[in-house]
Amino acid sequence: MERTEIVLDKNQRGELQLFSDEKKAGLMSIAIIDGNLVVYHTEVDEAYEGRGFAKILLEKLVSYARENAMKIVPLCPYVNAQFHRHPDTYDDVWFKKTV
Repeated sequence: MERTEIVLDKNQRGELQLFSDEKKAGLMSIAIIDGNLVVYHTEVDEAYEGRGFAKILLEKLVSYARENAMKIVPLCPYVNAQFHRHPDTYDDVWFKKTV
């Protein structure tokens, strides 16, 4: 069984962690900056690759952003790629810098 947990320090930096059978299987490095949810990196342990765990992490990240009326800054290559592949799915939470 999988579960996720968001762990932030006092500076609002931390991880979105994914556990499978109580073992840490993956994570996203995140921070809350200026009211936005910045995601830097997604990582899934080799033992859990191919099970869709990165997608589970992304779904939790997006859910958290929606629940907290936040935008996501996708600095992580995986998240950035997913946002570009499925813009309609993530448009409401995607922080797009305007110049």
